[in-house]
Amino acid sequence: MILQSPVQDFAALRKHRRWAFALLAFLLCFVAANSVNAQQLPDYLTQKVSRWKQEVDNGEQQIEYWQSRRLLNKQDVSMPVSTTLKDVSVHETSRGIDSSSLSFEPFSVVLDALEVMQSHFFEIWQGTWPTCSDWTAAVMSTQVSATLNVLSSALDKLSVEPASSNTLSEQVARENLINRYFTHTTSFYFGENAFALRGQAYDDMLWLVLEWLESITFIRLHSKLHYQPSLDGVFNNTAWYGLQFIPSFAHRARLFYDLASRGWDTSLCGGGMVWSPYLAPYKNAITNQLYITASVSMYLYFPGDKNPSPFQESMKDHEGDQPPARAHDPKYLEAAVEAYNWLMSSNMTNQKGLFVDGFHIRGWRGGGPNGSIGSGKCDIRDEMVYTYNQGVLLSGMRGLWESTGSIQYIGDGHQMIRNVISATGWHIEDVAERRKWAGIGRNGILEEACDASGACSQDAQTFKGIFFHHLTLFCAPLPVGQKEGVRWKADAVLASLHRQSCREYGSWIKHNAEAAYRTRNSEGEFGMWWGIGLQSDQDSGDGVGDGAVDYRNKGVPRDEVWRLQDDTGLPDGWKERSEQRVEKTLMIEDGDARWKHRLAD
Repeated sequence: MILQSPVQDFAALRKHRRWAFALLAFLLCFVAANSVNAQQLPDYLTQKVSRWKQEVDNGEQQIEYWQSRRLLNKQDVSMPVSTTLKDVSVHETSRGIDSSSLSFEPFSVVLDALEVMQSHFFEIWQGTWPTCSDWTAAVMSTQVSATLNVLSSALDKLSVEPASSNTLSEQVARENLINRYFTHTTSFYFGENAFALRGQAYDDMLWLVLEWLESITFIRLHSKLHYQPSLDGVFNNTAWYGLQFIPSFAHRARLFYDLASRGWDTSLCGGGMVWSPYLAPYKNAITNQLYITASVSMYLYFPGDKNPSPFQESMKDHEGDQPPARAHDPKYLEAAVEAYNWLMSSNMTNQKGLFVDGFHIRGWRGGGPNGSIGSGKCDIRDEMVYTYNQGVLLSGMRGLWESTGSIQYIGDGHQMIRNVISATGWHIEDVAERRKWAGIGRNGILEEACDASGACSQDAQTFKGIFFHHLTLFCAPLPVGQKEGVRWKADAVLASLHRQSCREYGSWIKHNAEAAYRTRNSEGEFGMWWGIGLQSDQDSGDGVGDGAVDYRNKGVPRDEVWRLQDDTGLPDGWKERSEQRVEKTLMIEDGDARWKHRLAD
């Protein structure tokens, strides 16, 4: 029996349950934080299941303890929380918790979460998640492909129902499970609103680049592990049928990367990506992090594209066709390095080492003949902190290391993770202080500023899942050996240091996993606010400090800092069309699955 979570008592939070994929990515991160790679996963699961069975056999005390962890009651509120990575076992022992175990089997929960996400919210006949906005649907699709990567790696150990003594039948059942969810991916290729997305903000476009490159990564892995290789990459009857989709997926990734790249601008702030062409210039963290990660991912994973079909006339060459794009083109790596250097020197992190949201340009009034670029500098900083701004760059850092061999990127990534962990209050020993807002959470639990009030938009409902997905990618074990092609490998020392550092994050990740697990309702849907009931009564703040504009949840302000002005010198009617586009691209889903505009008055 699955017990109801207290989060159900908050009507405003009920709509958050549709984002079960947040925990899905989260639990994949748990596996990565324990440094389990694809080849090790089956043995790992066997060992974990054996140990959990032994724990249950130890007696009723273990059983009663784990049952009690399914409820968030008054006793849980006062429970001490582990405070340091080095001394975690001391604090965990005081709670009666084995820090190396969870109250659930993570792999089975991943399967359950995937099934809930797809059976409750994905519609085959539409080829999409109907209640998603365009970019959040791309994120959902990315999570499906990432999960399939893990399932494929452990396919031989995957438990299927009904069990059979026929080995061939079991193999067919396991493959059928993979194909079921992969079919959702192929359906979404046609259900995705690609034509609308080409006219939206640059960050929206870049989510699609990561989405389809993730799908290509899965297809390659699954085909390599379970099918005979194709000849020269051409589909044949011995290869997995999924290979035939790679050219289409690559074409979409390439088109949206090319479209989004137009947002790179050196006329203001000396560089950086602009968030949206339909607003006053705003150089924000997420767009620049996505550009870095998408660029280096194109360098590493893009297989090339010969499809001449463009989205826009300006993408054609002089002969009228879109020119071919080659795999591992150095221009992608150059773009990633340039953008990374700009971002890291942009002063976009606060005193806690967290990325704030971005920069406006003081006095900007348009670039036309009647306009002015103002100071031309990034000098109005929005202090808003979101969890996904601390995550997307992590996979980009990993990719930059793999592309250049520079350990700077690995070091920067680990520092970024430690900053996040500290800003959840994980290291604070005083119980009362630990339950206060610490910068990006409290009580050691990652949290959005909008969680406690139940005011999170659909955007913010995805953010924690995005963070943990990219942490998973970053913490995958570093390959050891000599450089192969464009990919660098680590020496034994670096690989060991990276693995050990990621393992140290495991206790914090498990702590968050337990918190998230408690929010499930009777239908298996996870809640948004993982730390519900653990906040301090004296902490009345909402996490939105001075100089912060929570536009992702409250809408883009209608002022001269954010919006285009009438006297910009732009062509007639352009401003009106851009305002309509802004309102369209910032639509947020309400609790009744209808679309509405959440823009400031």
